[in-house]
Amino acid sequence: MNFLRKEKNFKIFMILVIAFSMIGLTACGGGQSEGANEKPKLILGDAGWDSFTFHNEVAKIIIENGFGYKTDITRGSTPATFTGLRRGDIDIYMEGWSTLLSDYDEAIESGDIVELSINYDDNAQGFYVPTYMIKGDKERGIKPITPDLKSVQDLLKYPKVFKDEEDPSKGRIYGAIPGWDVDKIMREKIKTYGLDKEYIYFSPGSDSALASSIAAAYEKGEPWVGYYWEPTWITGKYDMTLLEDVSYDEKLWDKGYACAFPPVKVSIAANKTLEKKAPDVVEFLKQYKTSSKITSDALAFMQDNEVEADEAAKWFIKEHEEIWTKWVSDEVANKVKDAVK
Repeated sequence: MNFLRKEKNFKIFMILVIAFSMIGLTACGGGQSEGANEKPKLILGDAGWDSFTFHNEVAKIIIENGFGYKTDITRGSTPATFTGLRRGDIDIYMEGWSTLLSDYDEAIESGDIVELSINYDDNAQGFYVPTYMIKGDKERGIKPITPDLKSVQDLLKYPKVFKDEEDPSKGRIYGAIPGWDVDKIMREKIKTYGLDKEYIYFSPGSDSALASSIAAAYEKGEPWVGYYWEPTWITGKYDMTLLEDVSYDEKLWDKGYACAFPPVKVSIAANKTLEKKAPDVVEFLKQYKTSSKITSDALAFMQDNEVEADEAAKWFIKEHEEIWTKWVSDEVANKVKDAVK
């Protein structure tokens, strides 16, 4: 009897051991299942310029608060971050300037990356003047000094207006940034148009020095002409006019850049794996589209208020619901609105 009782107790003990083991396995299985369903962290690349950083912050706010993904940003040079995108170390690239990426088309053709949208394609670069030079500014009491200045070629009429400080016999054209490819292009364009006979090509030294020269002239209402581009905080804050040029033609471009700069599309690209990792984010990014003006306005907001790109992104989310709410569902939009109050 004692033997049977012991055997019975042993069986009960084994049943309890097995039962508790099953409960433990179920708990562990539940944890694994939960981990498997956890959304991956998405990495955005950032090559360092302000507009790129701004769009990263806008995307980050929507991806985190609207779709529930964690994000991080990898910063580096243009070649380094784009290589990271191709390898899969970076998931999202909010500003893909094809002119800066020699292997952009190759990356698409190879299937390493996917172009999801065109962020904006109305960006521009070339010869700019403050608009008051042409139209004046009644509020500031500025009369138009060069009312007939419409094209780059028209600059030949006005070297005395844009007088060079070091050589008053010639005008001054502020050039592009040393080391940038466009600096070589601008120098050649000036020779092609014969402007080198009437103007000194003045190297600003840096992008901040170039911006400062525009800001100083604009605030004083003085003449200024030179290379610039958009989107930037300068074109967002100040009324600048891009001088007309001969429409872009590849043959003319190859002959001393004797025409306007070619149009550049600024795309949103993703690593090929993002479709599987975050299909809802891919659909959102396919709808993402802004403009050079919107971007310039955001950069001007940063400059005027001395804030970083994350604050400009929040400002954009609050001030431009009519734009970004079209990119997402009402449910996602409401989550983002609640997060950014």
